[in-house]
Amino acid sequence: MNNAFPSNPFGGSGFGSGQGGPASAIFDAMEQLRKSFEQRPSGGSRMAKGDVRTAVLSLLTEKPMHGYQIINEIADRSGGSWKPSAGSVYPTLQLLADEGLIEAQEQSGRKTYSLTEAGRAVAAEHTETPAPWESQSKSEGSHDNPRYSALPKAGVDLAAAAAAVGRSGSTEQVQQAVEILDEARRRLYSILAQD
Repeated sequence: MNNAFPSNPFGGSGFGSGQGGPASAIFDAMEQLRKSFEQRPSGGSRMAKGDVRTAVLSLLTEKPMHGYQIINEIADRSGGSWKPSAGSVYPTLQLLADEGLIEAQEQSGRKTYSLTEAGRAVAAEHTETPAPWESQSKSEGSHDNPRYSALPKAGVDLAAAAAAVGRSGSTEQVQQAVEILDEARRRLYSILAQD
């Protein structure tokens, strides 16, 4: 067993979330892991505000959608390399509605957005250019590349699971998690060592 970790591997004297406590250390580690996957050759997956607008208009040419559907559809079509936040999609929807390009209808307790005539005309102007998620995928080669989709997701999911054990697990469970993570780290490095 690797003794590189103290009995409480997350720092501090208990499992609290105070400054410097285990929750702080866990979330710092998760943030560091997330950032390590963002270092992509083309500069990351953050798209310009105009791209969110273009993506929304493009999707709504196909069918009416609610905001959550739009977010997931963009993530799916970009192969996971671009998932706009609700904080960028919903204000864009509001702006498009204010401009008279989309309209919202209440369906099953959710606002579903569809293009107006003016919105269809604006969307038609952009039919010659690829959708933002297509140019994103092509520039990064990410659509079929697990380096930019599956691997980051698996890493973040692993960090989230470790954080959950750190927050809620007993001392024994935390130690088991440390041993599993140590083994996973060794196995990952062994992949790189293979010929």
